[in-house]
Amino acid sequence: MGKAKNKVKEDIMVIDMQSFSRGENGIVQLDVGRLPSNIKITVDAHVFRSKKAGPSTLILAGIHGDEVNGIEIVRRFLSTDVIGSLQKGSLIVIPLLNIYGFNNAEREVPGGRDVNRSFPGTKIGSLASRIARVLTKNILPNVNYMFDFHTGGDSRYNFPQVRYTKSDEDSAKLAKVFCAPYTVESGVIPKSLRKITKDMKIPSLIYEGGESIRINRNSILIGYEGLMRCLGHLGHLKIPKNLQTTSNTIVIKKTTWVRASNAGIFLWTIKSGNKVSKGDKLGTINDINGKISVTVVAPKDGYIIGHNNASVVNHGDALFHIGYETIST
Repeated sequence: MGKAKNKVKEDIMVIDMQSFSRGENGIVQLDVGRLPSNIKITVDAHVFRSKKAGPSTLILAGIHGDEVNGIEIVRRFLSTDVIGSLQKGSLIVIPLLNIYGFNNAEREVPGGRDVNRSFPGTKIGSLASRIARVLTKNILPNVNYMFDFHTGGDSRYNFPQVRYTKSDEDSAKLAKVFCAPYTVESGVIPKSLRKITKDMKIPSLIYEGGESIRINRNSILIGYEGLMRCLGHLGHLKIPKNLQTTSNTIVIKKTTWVRASNAGIFLWTIKSGNKVSKGDKLGTINDINGKISVTVVAPKDGYIIGHNNASVVNHGDALFHIGYETIST
């Protein structure tokens, strides 16, 4: 694994005016705003520092408040003996960034803005922009690597997968170590967290598994084990032998969405995780009067890496996410 290109001071780490020397641990409560009732809202950043020098890694979840699988993965990690297990370097762990969305079981913050489309943020902008700025200003300058945990949005289910930025060799190597069922090479979205980490030369992995609001045990287990493998690879932890054994991952170079050509009641017949061939029937859309039934077919050979669980769809809604141009490793 090549070194991350941004340099982090190893002797003293400063987060929001709190200093941590090697061997020190603690929680920084980052101020992100107040409720209309004047209750202060803070984000907890758990800091763990080994006495031995090494990389600094951010583990983050809950940038979308309703994506509970990611939050559970990070919570599960925090429930382990992190202090006693840390071999070298530093970990900054944020189990929940979007407090507002989590409390309201919503993806966005009040006002409807997406935190993950608000980076690098500004202190005089929207609430989403202010939250993004807190992370950009206080946390990112202190890290060499980042793991960001997500699920599918709305009613869309994502089969467990990691996404890394195209042409980022360090991220690609980490993705191989993570070894999710699917490894997706993708570009970055403007104003997203991954765009900022790319600009700051911080190798990053985005994990997607499951569906918003719903707990999915398999997605949580795969995400947790992948994270542990990567932390072992970076030298942070000594992991059990059973986590060192991995299966194959399918590397996906390109993806496309199959969208609804009609509105109506949607019934899928093939779900995420399956290989499909061009022309395969994926599902049907039926109008409520029983007159029209439209077959949804695969536009090309590939793998279904996500699908829509909505029972009623509109014209143009995303139904299936198909990955193609694949390599098995």
